[in-house]
Amino acid sequence: MPKLVVNGAKLKCSQGAAPGTLTVLPANGTDADETPAATVEDYVPMTNVGAFGMCQSQANPAVAAATAAAAGVLTPQPCVPVTTSAWSPGSSVVTIQGMKALTDDSTCNCTWNGTIEITEPGTSVDVD
Repeated sequence: MPKLVVNGAKLKCSQGAAPGTLTVLPANGTDADETPAATVEDYVPMTNVGAFGMCQSQANPAVAAATAAAAGVLTPQPCVPVTTSAWSPGSSVVTIQGMKALTDDSTCNCTWNGTIEITEPGTSVDVD
């Protein structure tokens, strides 16, 4: 069963070198442990979705430029996520303030060809 995702959940990007963290603003409400619970709309870069260390995607203009300057040798650059759409799929039954609750089986995409997944939801609460 999918688990509810809360503030502080651990994230991983397929193009990043380090784990990231999900930040959920208190306005969402809380789970049973009084921790802010996430919705599928908590995807805003650098507000909700933090950096993942170094980005290795050549779709990222900074990585492409550094790699070109290094004669084609992949040269990762600092990650600045560019997430432009909500997490999917989210909960099919639980909503938070009218939005689907975020579940640990959801993913989010970065413009630089990264797929962001939840590795630790921060809670053991089943939602579906």
